[in-house]
Amino acid sequence: MRTLRIILGVLLVSGCQASGQPFGRSDPDAGPWALGFVTPYAMDGWVEDAATIDAHGTLYRQINSGASGGKKNGKNGAHGWAVDGIGSERNVRDAKLPVRIYVRWQSLVEPQTYQGWIEIPEAARQVMRTALTKDCPAFGEANALPKNASIRLGLAPGGVVQVWVFDECLRPVNVAHAQVEIEPKGPGLGLSHGSYFPLEENSKRYIEKYGIPYGSW
Repeated sequence: MRTLRIILGVLLVSGCQASGQPFGRSDPDAGPWALGFVTPYAMDGWVEDAATIDAHGTLYRQINSGASGGKKNGKNGAHGWAVDGIGSERNVRDAKLPVRIYVRWQSLVEPQTYQGWIEIPEAARQVMRTALTKDCPAFGEANALPKNASIRLGLAPGGVVQVWVFDECLRPVNVAHAQVEIEPKGPGLGLSHGSYFPLEENSKRYIEKYGIPYGSW
């Protein structure tokens, strides 16, 4: 009996290796993964709602909301993106890797409200799968920590959306660009009577001096 158990164990491990899946991950699109948001420097935003359709076709609603960061690195002004280490991020519980992501947000510098679905390409999911299964050589002992996949949406005035995923070494990889629509009901789906969240003073001074660099994102 002991010999039979050993043989079955060897066959199981061999099967996982042959299929390219690490031991214990039968579903390549299983998480965990997190969704975050970022804005260009001084281009303050507020995410009202987000949702996703995952690789199994399941819709998950209200997966993230709140302020989207973008003020910690003004080296390139509002023309550039500072994606590493900033922005709001939240784990998406139970969902498989995303195929589409919905976002509705207030662009506070205009002000304007935008909403739309963004297609997440297969190449992005492949980077996320690798982040969940492959060690980063530079991390050393830190590779023992639980692995996670992250996707970050960059939200810019004019309804421009950039999409990054993070590889196994936590390097951002730009995987998509989208243009979404104006939400005709305005902020809060009309329930706030046209009232937007306030723009921070530092951002207000930046806009007064430099304006909004439409077309640079």
